Parts: sequence; structure tokens; C-alpha cells
Amino acid sequence: MTTEPETTDEAEPGQPGAGAGEVEPGQPGAGAVDGVPETEGTPGSGVAGDAESSAESTPGSEAAGAAEGSADAAEPSEAEAGPAARGDSATPSESYAEAAAEPESVDQDEAPKPTEAEAELAAQRVERERIERRKAEKQAPVEAGAKLSGTAADLLAAVRAVESGAKPVASAFSEPPVPRRPAPEPERRPEPVAAPAGPAVPAAGAVAGVRAVLTEGGAPDTLAPQLAALLGDGADQRLREDPWQLLRVSGVRPEQADGFARALLGAECGPDDERRGRAVTVWLLEQAALAGHTALEVAALTTALAQRAVPDPDTAVQSALAEGEVLVFQDALDTAAPAPEAEGDEERAEPPVRVLIGLERYALAEESLADALGRVMNSVPKEDGSAADWERAAASAGRSAAELIRAVAGHGLVLHTGGDASRAEAAELLSAAHGLGLRTWAAAHSRIGCDRFTARLAPSDGPQREPGTGVSTVAGLLSGTEGPGRDADGALVLDLLVVLDAPQLDVETAAMLAESLPDGARLVLSGDPGVLWSAGPGRVFADLLAARVCPGIASRTPDPGPIGELISGIGVGELNQVEAPGKEVVIVPVRDAGEAVHRTVQLVADSVPRALGVPAEQTQVITPGHGGAAGTRALNAALKERLNPGPGRFGGFDPGDRIAYSPAPGRTLPGRVVKADADGLHLEISGAPVVVPKERVEQSVRHGWALTAHQAVGSRWPAAVVVLPGDAAQALTRPWVYTAFGLAERHLSVVHGVEQALPRAVAEVTAKPRTTRLPVLLRPQVPAAG
Repeated sequence: MTTEPETTDEAEPGQPGAGAGEVEPGQPGAGAVDGVPETEGTPGSGVAGDAESSAESTPGSEAAGAAEGSADAAEPSEAEAGPAARGDSATPSESYAEAAAEPESVDQDEAPKPTEAEAELAAQRVERERIERRKAEKQAPVEAGAKLSGTAADLLAAVRAVESGAKPVASAFSEPPVPRRPAPEPERRPEPVAAPAGPAVPAAGAVAGVRAVLTEGGAPDTLAPQLAALLGDGADQRLREDPWQLLRVSGVRPEQADGFARALLGAECGPDDERRGRAVTVWLLEQAALAGHTALEVAALTTALAQRAVPDPDTAVQSALAEGEVLVFQDALDTAAPAPEAEGDEERAEPPVRVLIGLERYALAEESLADALGRVMNSVPKEDGSAADWERAAASAGRSAAELIRAVAGHGLVLHTGGDASRAEAAELLSAAHGLGLRTWAAAHSRIGCDRFTARLAPSDGPQREPGTGVSTVAGLLSGTEGPGRDADGALVLDLLVVLDAPQLDVETAAMLAESLPDGARLVLSGDPGVLWSAGPGRVFADLLAARVCPGIASRTPDPGPIGELISGIGVGELNQVEAPGKEVVIVPVRDAGEAVHRTVQLVADSVPRALGVPAEQTQVITPGHGGAAGTRALNAALKERLNPGPGRFGGFDPGDRIAYSPAPGRTLPGRVVKADADGLHLEISGAPVVVPKERVEQSVRHGWALTAHQAVGSRWPAAVVVLPGDAAQALTRPWVYTAFGLAERHLSVVHGVEQALPRAVAEVTAKPRTTRLPVLLRPQVPAAG
């Protein structure tokens, strides 16, 4: 491997790393990226506070981490949901300003025809309403499953006493199947589409009432429309009676809500207020969801409550349970066989259980997902083609593809693991299944992923492929703007669905996908288990792999070239030195964040295009976080100044700017600015026009020359420049490095300023655990013989 492919005249004399030279293999931690001379620079100001990797923070034994994982660190949620910064602040007024910086996204004009993103949000609302109706119909008591004592028993008793024993056990698709009727191909609209509309506009009087209460309490009145929409009828009175309802607004923290409550309640306000305990409990669970957890253990939650100055955490949790704002769950733990009972024992020992507290939204989604996957696993796959036909198809495929085809032939749910090269096996599966008469479809999380997978399909399945097979985004498939359509019963008109980038599935998206499958359909979840997990709560793919409830096929097709060799080593915790005769992997040592920005601009604008022939628009910059001296904000500002200078007269954007558009939380679409007019900001996303209303630009559009790894996961570019300034050392994990380095197809440049923190992260810092219930919920769905 080499250092920077070619220096330019812009390199300042005496600047570290300005010259090109071979990396000395004898350097400590010699590897593809870390075998560089030690620098004398000092760490920067601390990207750890903005590092996106904290989106995976976990409570562990320290519950504060569960609650603070995404709020105090890394901007994990806003990295996906929108560009507005929501960092912590030392004073209430500053943090309020941050909360107020979030636009309310209210469209005053009549909404245009539904778009992909708008239809997706509508589909999610319909799904949640249906889940709510199912829950309301359930009258069966909560099944304890084991005897409890102490706090756990009190929590369970509170639920039974107040909720009358109604446990939200999902039972979707339990009715007898109805014959499927094909639906016509959905209409495609070539005209420009608008960005999704904001929430329903609350009445002017309701907003005015809430604004008056906010002003009285010293909170920004810009929060009024959002609070009025969240609290509904009588919002002003509800807010006055319970000022901690302010915590419902994203970005508001407990200390700000406390100050607001003191202003309204005076002497009646105190840390032991029951209303405060309930609100902080819900807030902590929301923060845990941003960090990826679908629930928290009771001990972790009560510890976090105590650290938030709640004097009686157990009472706070019970109050939240009594009001129905959170739910309690008991999950039996997997343990070894119990020891033989001593002679004379009259009572049999009860199996241990884990008591969890969670928000209803994610609990229902996880239970619905388990039920739907159980239905897929236990229903008999549609017989299109005999066993001999499937075997002939497998015999004509490659080794790993043959194993995948044989597994899919006899099972409703199959897991397929492997790197980017393994997508060729999924393509062979689709071609074989389509040849046997199955209606096949594939879905990826990004348009780039769709285009790359389409290119891998056999020529017969290319542009001239027959109706009934194709590739679309997951969002488009669920919303109905892409895909085979749905039958009269709402099921997707297909027999085999292959979901690519499966690790990016959160529990809600996965539940909607699984519940949309008709009986007898096959589902293949394919992806690389080494990449970063979903931005939303859950770890569906990892949970299924660990549960071993269905066949799992591991690809034997390695990613090619020096980059593929480098990634393979990182996947097993080794940062190996690789030979890169064609400058596929290049090291650019830097001393500080300022130099990192300078060298990044130099690489993108000059060195990579000149030495490798990859233009700047096909080179993607990746960095751990949004803030800091070398975060996405600083890098995008520098890259814009060099590549597309302009006054930014359209909300900070100019025609030709590369952007990252977030139509919904957890989704980032790269594109470019075309123009701006009275309708809003006109973008081009994967060749399709999109119009973002001007009031939504600040929330959903940011410059996109530099992205975080979470924003870029699922896509690949001909060249990638990964920026690792010294202040990013604490943000690095093996999954982050694996994901970031794997985004490059032909060339990877690493702007290296973290010294030995990189090999240490690859070797020692694995994915932070997430608390989920899916493995436990899947156990009853699997036959004993399975």
C-alpha cells in the first residue's frame, strides 16, 4: 500500500504527510491504515460528543448509558432524521434554542399527490392504528410465566390492576388465508414529486393557547405548533397541569422541563413529583430507543432514573405503568438444566426471568414481527416447480448460490450472510426462482443499492425481464410506489422476497415487511453481519442469526482485491497490511483536524481524480460525526468552497451542491440541488426530481460531500475518503471501521490521525449490545423439531 497517490502543489512546505512514500511495515500496528509514523499532534476538541457511533450506546450495567446514549453523544438520531444540530448545552436557554431549532414541518398548502416518502409515513400510521385496534381487542390476562417477588411483582401487579390484564400480544394474520388476487402494477408518475407533508396542522386557537403557556413558563413559543399537535385537544390545559409534557418534544431535556415546571408551578414543583417521574421514565426509554434498544431491564432503568434525580425510581416506574405509558415484560432466560432437587424439597425452583420495561410502540412492533416471522417459517412454501426442478437449478449455480437455492426450496425463511460480492448469489437465486414460475422481488435500502443489484442480475432478468420480478427500495415497496403491488387483502403480490442490507432493518420496518407477505411466500434476508446495525431500535438480523430458528447460508465468495482483503481482516478483528499495487488503499497521515480537512479537500478535488481517474462527484467522504473540527459540517463547508462555491442563497444551498436528503428518520438519500423557486428546493435523487418545501429544508436537507458511516451504509462509491481525526478515536468501533472502509469499490484513502486507536478499535471494540426481545418471542414460533 502507498501513501497519498499523488501530491499537489497545494501541499504546504513542511506539512506532515505532504510527501509520498511507502509505509514502513515495521511500524507498530502495521496494517492497511495504521502503519504510519507517529505524529506529534494533540487530540482535537472531541468528536466523541458528536460521534455517530454512539447511536448504539447501551445501558449495560450502567443505566445512564442507556438513556444518554443518543442524547448526550453523537447526534445519532438527527444524523438520520435531519440536519438540525441537537447537541447538549450547559444552560437551559441554550438547550431550549436547540430544541426550538427543529422546524415543526407543518405544510399550510394543500398536499400534492402522495409520494414515496409520504406514502411510507402514511403506511406506518395505518399499521400502528391497526396494531392499536388489535391490542384493544385483546382481553386475555398477562401470562406471568414464572413467580416473581419484590419490585418485579409490584410492577406486574400494577399492570394487572390498572390495565385489567390486557397484554398487547399481536395476532396478525391468524385468520384463514384468502386466495390471492393479483393487483395491477402501480402507476408511475414521471412528474416531480414533493417531499412528505408535515404533521396535521393544529387549530390556530390551540396553538395560541399553548404559546401563551410556553411564554409564561419561559420556553420558546416556537414549540407551540409541535406541542399542540402532540397533546391534542386541550393541549394548553394539559401542559399547564403537567409541565413535564414538554419532554415529548424532541431535543428538550429534563433540566429544561424542570425549569419550565418551576416557572409554572412554583413551590408545588419538586423532584419527587409523580408527574416528573413518569415523564422522565418515558424520556429515558425514548433515548434508549434512539440508541437501538426496544426495552430496558428494570435495574438499568431505575439506575438511570436515580441519576436523573428521581428520588424513588421504583415508584416512578410503577406510576408510568399505571398510566399505561410504558409496559412490563417477563422473559424467561435460557439456562442450563436445573440441578436435581435435594431430597425433601417440596417446592420446585422457578426458572429465572428477565423483567423489562418498554414503550408500547416498539413492544407491539417486536411482537408483531415475531408472529409474522413464525407464520412465514411455519407456512408451506408455494410449490412452483418440483424438487427435481429446484435441484437442477441449484446444480447449475455456483457453490454458495447452490446452497442458498436448496435452502430456499424447502423453507419459508432463510438468512444469507456475506459481503458485497455475495449479492451475486442472491441474484442467481432470483433468476432460478423466476425460471421456476415464482413471482420474485428484491428490495434494498437505498437507490444506489438497487441499481448495483440490478446490474448483478443475469441479462435475462435485466431491462427486458418479465413482469413479476424486479428490484425496489424497501420504502418504495412498503408505500406502494414501487414493487409488484398488493392484492385485495393487502398482501404483496409475490412468492419470493429477497431483502438486501438486512442488518439495516429496524423492528418496525421488519414487522411491516413480514406482515405484508402472503401465506406460502418465501423470505430471504441477505446482508453483511459485520456492518453497522439499523438506525432505528432493534437488531433484527443479528437476533435471527443468534436465535438459529431458520437456515443460515454463509457465502464463500470473498470481496475481491486489496480492499476486499482489508475488509475481510477487519471483520475478524485484524487490521492487516495489504499489497496495493494499483493504489487501491492509500494512507494520508495528519497531525490535527485542520490538516485533516485540508488533505481531504486535496484528495477529493485533485489527487484522486488525477492519479486514479475518479471524478470528485464519484468520491464520497466519510467521517465519524457531524460536529468537531473535522466532522461533516466542517468538511462539507470546505468541500463546497472548493468544488461548488456560492452564496448559498437558497437556505445555504446553491445549484450543483451535493446533498443528503432525509425524508424520514433513518433514511438518507444522496443527491444534488437543481434549483430553488417558490415551491421549494428542487433536488435530483437517483435521477428522480424531488421538491422539498422551503419550511422543511433546514430539517431534512444537509450538504452531502461528507457523510457519516450510518448515513452511507448500504451504498458504495468508486472512491471513498475516510477521515479519522485525532478527536474521533473514542468513536471508533470495529463495525464502524468495517462499514466505512467497505464503502469504497476501487480506491480507499484514509486520512489517518488516530494513531494506535484504529488497530485497537478493530481488535477490541465490538458492536455495543442492544436490549431486544425478539429471540425470546421467536421461541414459541419454532416447532420443537426445528
